[in-house]
Amino acid sequence: MKNKKILIPIVILIVVVIATVVVILLNKQKVSPEVILKDYMSHITNKEYEQMYELTTKETSKEEYITRNKNIYEGIEVSKIDINVAKTSKKGKEAQVIYTTVIDTIAGEISFSNTVNLIKENDTYKIKWSSNIIFPNLNNEYKVRVSTLSGKRGKILDRNGSILAGEQTASQIGFVPGKMNETSKEQDIKIVANLLNMSEETIKKSLSASYVKEDTFVPLRTVLKNETQLKQKLLEVKGIKIIDTEERIYNLGEATSGLLGYVQGINAEELEEKKADSYTANSIIGKSGLERTYESRLRGIDGVEIYITDSNGSKIKTIAKRDLKNGEDIKLTIDSNIQSKLYEQFKQDKSASVAINPKTGEILALVSTPTFNSNDFSLGMTTNKWNELSSDENKPLYNRFLASYTPGSSFKPVTGAIGLNTNSFTSEDDFGTSGTKWQKDSSWKDFYITTLATYSGKANLQNALIYSDNIYFAKAALRIGKDKFTQNLSNIGFNKEIQTPLGTIKSSYSNNDTFANETQLANSGYGQAEVLANPIHMAMVYSAFVNEGNIINVCLEYKEDTTTSYYKENAFSKETANKIKESLIQVVENQNGTAHSAKIEGLTIAGKTGTAEIKASKDDKEGVELGWYNTFIADENSGKQLLIVSMVEDVQSRGGSHYVVDKVKDLLK
Repeated sequence: MKNKKILIPIVILIVVVIATVVVILLNKQKVSPEVILKDYMSHITNKEYEQMYELTTKETSKEEYITRNKNIYEGIEVSKIDINVAKTSKKGKEAQVIYTTVIDTIAGEISFSNTVNLIKENDTYKIKWSSNIIFPNLNNEYKVRVSTLSGKRGKILDRNGSILAGEQTASQIGFVPGKMNETSKEQDIKIVANLLNMSEETIKKSLSASYVKEDTFVPLRTVLKNETQLKQKLLEVKGIKIIDTEERIYNLGEATSGLLGYVQGINAEELEEKKADSYTANSIIGKSGLERTYESRLRGIDGVEIYITDSNGSKIKTIAKRDLKNGEDIKLTIDSNIQSKLYEQFKQDKSASVAINPKTGEILALVSTPTFNSNDFSLGMTTNKWNELSSDENKPLYNRFLASYTPGSSFKPVTGAIGLNTNSFTSEDDFGTSGTKWQKDSSWKDFYITTLATYSGKANLQNALIYSDNIYFAKAALRIGKDKFTQNLSNIGFNKEIQTPLGTIKSSYSNNDTFANETQLANSGYGQAEVLANPIHMAMVYSAFVNEGNIINVCLEYKEDTTTSYYKENAFSKETANKIKESLIQVVENQNGTAHSAKIEGLTIAGKTGTAEIKASKDDKEGVELGWYNTFIADENSGKQLLIVSMVEDVQSRGGSHYVVDKVKDLLK
């Protein structure tokens, strides 16, 4: 027991001695010249100039020191700085460190070797500061300059060379405080806020910024050059000034916004991700749509030179230089005329429309409504406008032509084509009349397939398409069988990604890649149950009925020499494709056809309507309906080859799919 009591103090003593030695060693390391230099450099990227100053011998005043370092390091936009000590020598209280520096700047990476002298003060080293610590050739009288040439962002053009997006003159609205009427200032701010859809608080905050003087132009918002009425009203307010500025303008506004997207200033997260690609805090970047997809090709890279000048302003040395690079112009297959017409037809609806040349696969139009205006983003989105867009229950920021929807009867030609192609039935097979209500047998219990129209002729493929007979296509799906049906749907792109520049939500025939039972299979035959179709993919599939069974690959970039590319060759046989096409012509030509109102004298039009029911359950009486109309010019000799797929939500009280037919008809003329 006595030995243990003696042992404990000895152990404690050893621990204390070891701790003391460690502290001494750490303190010795802490005050070494290398540690002080690294500590000093570590503060630069955090803009901690006061901490840096405290590590120096204070050769200059604090204010002068901070101003010079701040102006230089922030002027060249230092984002990272690393040093590597090559050699340290000491003599008395003086030390010298030779080191290499690598800095990431607005003009790229800069590397150089340098030397710094330190003096020991009160057991720690202090840096003997002079401007050549920033750059070796920089004397205290010299200055660091940054010269920038802006790289232009490439234009986006339609197939005819018309500018869809490009740099153009816009009008910047602002106040000049010294010109404002002091007696009506509050009222004037209120008027301008209302005209510009801004908050009064935002305007007041801008006017009270620290840089603002009496003659300062305080920018508030940028608007299109042609907004003449708005500008006239604004100029009635004393103190308002309007100046020209170059901005990214979208000439068709809302008509192309879902397709083109928009650009805005880069955010911190994007800058961190792309800092290796010469982006800076002032960069503009594509945020959505094709602006984002083609960002790497459209973006212009600014030319930047960082150089040193002497006291007379003469250039002494170039430190870093990056050459200017303008962005690439991109020409699309889009036809502005078709794009605009489709937008005008559906701008009040929740809709998606796709127009293609079915022979070449060129996408002529992609429209989603309701939508936003790309110019609102590129010219400066106000808080009020953003709140309107983000809270709108009609989802104007949602791109509907990229989504997938229940296709309803517009899917029936697909079922028919698969049935013929797999020899599950012939086009002349009569499935028998079943009235407006049918079930396979009593095993379906209380489940029935219903249809709206009855007809006296044979229940064959053509009549079933003309009258849009749900029962026929339910029977067709059962005859095909789930294995052949799923295999053939997969073969034409269902449950698979379709490659487009924007990406799409894939079409699918089931949530679980199979049909759980006969009733699901039967319902799927006429485009209900869990079947979902993307409008772009649906246009591709319908192209097979134009191209003798070959499904076209769609493209969005214009090429002078178009080489036809197929997504799936021989998806259907030539005979099958022509049988479906002939039947779809009759859907329009036959006076009983569901798309007969789309008939155009002198043109051979093929089409299929579809009214899809979206219900929470089979007993749901308030479900919504989607109206589809898929149509194409069926004349091989026509100089105009056009296939359009349009889908509109909430058509239940507007004539169902016929609402869509009437809006698309004129585009085929």
